[in-house]
Amino acid sequence: MNDKKFSPHSFIVLILFLATISFGKLVSAGNWQQNVSVGGFNNVHIYTPSSQSSIGDGKALLIVLHGCVQPINNYLNAQLETAAEQYGMVVAVPDAMNKAGYSCWSYWQGTKSRNAGDYKNLINLANTLSNDSARNIDPDQVYIAGLSSGASFANTTACLAPDVFAGMGISAGPSIGTSSNGALGPCEAADVKARCESYAGSYQSHFATQIASIGHGDADTTVNQCYNRQNAEGMAAVYGVGELNGSQIISEGSRTADETLWQNGRVSMLWFNNLDHSWSGGQGASGDYISDASINYASYLGAFFTANNQRVDRNQGPVISSLSANDYGGGLAISGQAQDAETQVNSVSIAIYSLNTAPPSQVETFTASLSSNGNFSANTSALSDGLYDVRAIATDDQSKAGDEQSITARVGPEPADTAPSISDVMVTVTGQCAVVSGYAVDVNQNLSSVTVSFSNGNIAADINGNQFSAEQCQLPGGQQQATVTASDTTNLSSSQTISFEVDAGVTGDYNKHIELGHIKWGDGYSECYLAFGTAEFTMREYSASNNQCEWIADGEPSCNGPVQACRNGDDGGDPPAQDADGDGITDANDNCPNQANADQADNDGDGVGNVCDATPDGEVNCTDTSTSNYYHVSAGRATTNGFYSYAKGSGENMGLYNMYTQTTLREISPSYFEIGSCP
Repeated sequence: MNDKKFSPHSFIVLILFLATISFGKLVSAGNWQQNVSVGGFNNVHIYTPSSQSSIGDGKALLIVLHGCVQPINNYLNAQLETAAEQYGMVVAVPDAMNKAGYSCWSYWQGTKSRNAGDYKNLINLANTLSNDSARNIDPDQVYIAGLSSGASFANTTACLAPDVFAGMGISAGPSIGTSSNGALGPCEAADVKARCESYAGSYQSHFATQIASIGHGDADTTVNQCYNRQNAEGMAAVYGVGELNGSQIISEGSRTADETLWQNGRVSMLWFNNLDHSWSGGQGASGDYISDASINYASYLGAFFTANNQRVDRNQGPVISSLSANDYGGGLAISGQAQDAETQVNSVSIAIYSLNTAPPSQVETFTASLSSNGNFSANTSALSDGLYDVRAIATDDQSKAGDEQSITARVGPEPADTAPSISDVMVTVTGQCAVVSGYAVDVNQNLSSVTVSFSNGNIAADINGNQFSAEQCQLPGGQQQATVTASDTTNLSSSQTISFEVDAGVTGDYNKHIELGHIKWGDGYSECYLAFGTAEFTMREYSASNNQCEWIADGEPSCNGPVQACRNGDDGGDPPAQDADGDGITDANDNCPNQANADQADNDGDGVGNVCDATPDGEVNCTDTSTSNYYHVSAGRATTNGFYSYAKGSGENMGLYNMYTQTTLREISPSYFEIGSCP
C-alpha cells in the first residue's frame, strides 16, 4: 500500500513517544513470573509457555521493550501470552535500567556498544535466559521487539548483536541513530544501513541470517509514519534483498493490517489499520498505549519468525516406516523403508536389545543394507530364544538422524503363560512424597498393569517400556511399606515389597517451633515470621556438618534454625538444595546467587558473576563528583523521569531532579555510577 502521511496533530503530544511490548524466579510454565531480577535488570516479567516451537530445538524467546512513561505491567494485558502459547515462545519484558526523558529507552544518547548500559543488559538477558535449561530455549530462535523508543532501542541492539538476535520486531520506532527531536516532529532522515553495519562491527557476517519485521499504526499521530518505510528499506539494504511487488491483508476477524514483503521473507513491513501510537495487541488487549484496534503483533511475529527464521536446522532427518522383524530360525530378519524429504538417506543403523533381562541389555548393533529407493534389510546373528526390541534409526547425507523407530519380536516358540517379573525396585522420598520405580518384564509380552500400594491408597504406575514409576504424597510419618504388583492379561501377577521411612516434619506456628527448639528468637525467628507470620508451617530436620542437624521450613529455606545435635541421635536427612534465583545453579555453587545467570559468566575471574559484578571486566580507577542532580543529568551521569534523578548504571534514586538537591556519585566502571564517594 502507499506510505502513510504524518499527521500535523502530533505537536500536541507533550511526552516523548511510548512503546513496546512486554513479555520472574522459578520457571512456571503457562504463567507470568513478575519482577524477576535477571540479566542486569531489576524487574523483568517473564511468560514461559507449556508449548514448544514447531521449528528448531526447544522454545523461542521474544524480548519486548516498553516505551516512555509506560510501566511494564501494561503488557500483562497485551495478549502476549496468547502468542507465547501459539508459537512456543518465552516472552520477557524488562524495565529499562538507564532511562532517559520520560522513562524512555535511551536510544538517542549514550554509547552504542555491546558492553554499555542497557545494550549490554539486553544481550545478557537473552544469553542468560537461553542458557537456562529449565526454560529450554533454542539459541537460534532469540528475537527482540519493541514499540516507539523501545522499538528504536531494540533495532539498535539487534544491530549491535546480530549473532544473538535472529530477528527483530520494530513498531512505530524512529530510525536508529536519530535524535529525540526526530520522535515528534518532521521525519529525520537516517542511513539505517550504514549505521546498523557500523554498530555490528566484526559481527556483520551474522546479518546473513537475521530477519526483520517493521510496523506502524496508520492512525499514529505521535511518531512520524515516515520511519516505517525508512526502517524497512534500511534493514532490507543491510540484508541485500529486494522488495516484492504488491501487498496483502493480514486479518484477525475484523482487525487487519497491510503487509509488504521483501525477498525470501527477510523483511516485512506492516501498516496496522486503525491503530494509533500503541502496541497492537489484538482482540482482548487493553491498557495505556496497548490497543485492540488491529491484529496481535506478537502473534504475527511468532508466525513470521517461525516461517522465515534463517538459523534453525529445518532438516528433520529421515523417516523410517514399515519396520518389521521376523524369526528366520534362530535369528531375526529385519526390513523397512527410510525416506528423507530434504536430502538423501545415507545409512540405517540397527540395535538389538534383549527384553529377557531388566533393564534390557544390548546384544548386537549393525548397519542395514540400503537400496536407492530407501528399502533396507538386515539379518541378526544367531540369538537365544526370547523376546527382543529392534531399534532402527536412519541418518541422511548431512549427518542428520531422524527419530528412532522400534518393534518387538520373538525368537523361538512362545513360552508358557508366565507371571511378570519385577526387579530393581527403588524408592525416592521427598518430604511426605515417595516415588517407587523399577522394572516389570513379561516374557509373554502381555503386561497389563503395575499397581503400587501405599499406606494411604493404591496408585496405577506409569509404564514406559519395561520401566514403571508411581508417586504418592501426604504419606504419614514413620516406617512405611509399598507393595508393587505387576499383572498380565491372563490374570497372572507377581508382587514385591519395599520399605522406607517418611519424615512428616513438625507443623505449628513460630511459637511452637521456638518451644521445640527448631528455631530461636535470635536464630530463625525473624526470617520465619517474615515468611509465615502467625500461620502454621512445617519444618523438617536435615543433616548439617559434623554429624549435627538443622531444622528448615518447607518451601522457605531462609526460615531455618541453629545447627545443633540431631534428634534421636541420627544424622538427619540431606538438606534441600537451595537456588534463590531459580537459574538451575545451587546457591552454594552460584557466583551470583541472587540474580539468575545460568551461564555463570565471570569476565574478570574474581568469583563474582558478571550480572551482579559492578566491575565485570576488572577493577578500574574510581572517580567521584559532587554537584546538583540537574548537572549530573546534564553531564550524563544520571537520568531523570522529570521528577526524580537516577544514577546511570546502578539506577539508584538520587532524589528530586532540580538544581538544589546535591548528590555525590562515584564512577566505578565506564558509565556505571553509584551514590557515594570513592574509597
